[in-house]
Amino acid sequence: MQDSEPEAAPATSYAYKASLIGSAHRFELTDEGLSWHIAGRSGVWRYDEISAIRLSFRPVSMQQHRFRADVSHAGGGRIAILSTSWQTAALMAPQDRGFRDFLVELHARMAKAGSRAELTAGLGRKTYAAVLAFLAVLAVAMTGLLIRALMIGEFAGVLFIIGFAALFAWQVGGFVRRNRPQSYSFERVPRSLLP
Repeated sequence: MQDSEPEAAPATSYAYKASLIGSAHRFELTDEGLSWHIAGRSGVWRYDEISAIRLSFRPVSMQQHRFRADVSHAGGGRIAILSTSWQTAALMAPQDRGFRDFLVELHARMAKAGSRAELTAGLGRKTYAAVLAFLAVLAVAMTGLLIRALMIGEFAGVLFIIGFAALFAWQVGGFVRRNRPQSYSFERVPRSLLP
């Protein structure tokens, strides 16, 4: 009877271009850990050496549906993994399925390795509080303008303010809702921060 070695888990990989200039950022989940290749540098971080992951929703003008994962190493260093890739000067393509599958598998492998990483989602608490304070001041100012427009009978201004407020709430509301600061576990990766 011949001893057989246990089969290695299949590698999961992901790549994206952060800019038009330069090579793609490439990542692979191997038996040894998270292998990365970025701008001529490379390394392997064991799953139990990853100290933190922060997931967030980060839309930009070229791609309104963009997600980000910041992975930190216990010895220092941080890697950003984005859900979009630059294709041309005018096109940033989403890579939703590949990004989601890669991150779900990364979390599973870290859990299997017994990782004690800090798992957070959304913006930092101070940043989120500043965003809410800014939105509150903006809401008060817009309400004041709306009341003033109603008092002087400027109905075109009223319609403009209502339209602007609706568009702003639609655009910013999703960002604020998805980026609420929270902690999560390996078993409960927040689906609102994965495409």
